[in-house]
Amino acid sequence: MIKIQKPKIPAGLTSINLEEIDDHYVYRSLISDCIISEAEFDKLHFDQVVFKNVTFINVTIEKMDLVDVVFEKCDLSNLDIKEGIFHRVEFIESKLIGSDFTEATFGNVLFKDSILNLSSFGYAKLTQVRFDNCILRQADFYETKLNKVEYIKCDINEANFANTSLNGVDLSSCTFEQLTTRIEDLYGCLVTPEQAIGFSRLMGLKIVD
Repeated sequence: MIKIQKPKIPAGLTSINLEEIDDHYVYRSLISDCIISEAEFDKLHFDQVVFKNVTFINVTIEKMDLVDVVFEKCDLSNLDIKEGIFHRVEFIESKLIGSDFTEATFGNVLFKDSILNLSSFGYAKLTQVRFDNCILRQADFYETKLNKVEYIKCDINEANFANTSLNGVDLSSCTFEQLTTRIEDLYGCLVTPEQAIGFSRLMGLKIVD
């Protein structure tokens, strides 16, 4: 199992309202039990921040930078976070349906017990990232760089891995009926015998009993 560094969260965080901040730098704060809607932020930096039970509606955050941040039971569906930077970040029991992480950079990030259907990681860079018991149906990993990335007991049905190397990626505990990928990108991917039969169709093989 890949070692993922946990966020460094100190005790005694200060409760704040994100919509009332004047600075682009949010430090040692707790944002909880609120709805953030119809908002646009530019170049926000979060350092040692916990989001708990927060819902984002029609929110765009240009080039967001997060270090040591936890999202717990949050709804970030359709959140636009293109080109964001995520370092030591956790998403726990959260919804990220349709969230856009295009060209984002992830390092030491955990997605656990979360729903990421239709989310986009196109052209993103993922290093030491774990998806644990997540639903990733129709998620888009087009031309994504995966380095030490784990998918553990995830539903990845109809996910798109086109132009993304799966060398060293273990999909054996995941469930799926169909994936979009290329034959050459499957080299070194770890799968079960049953999954291998499904992938053989990509190569035009016909299984004979």
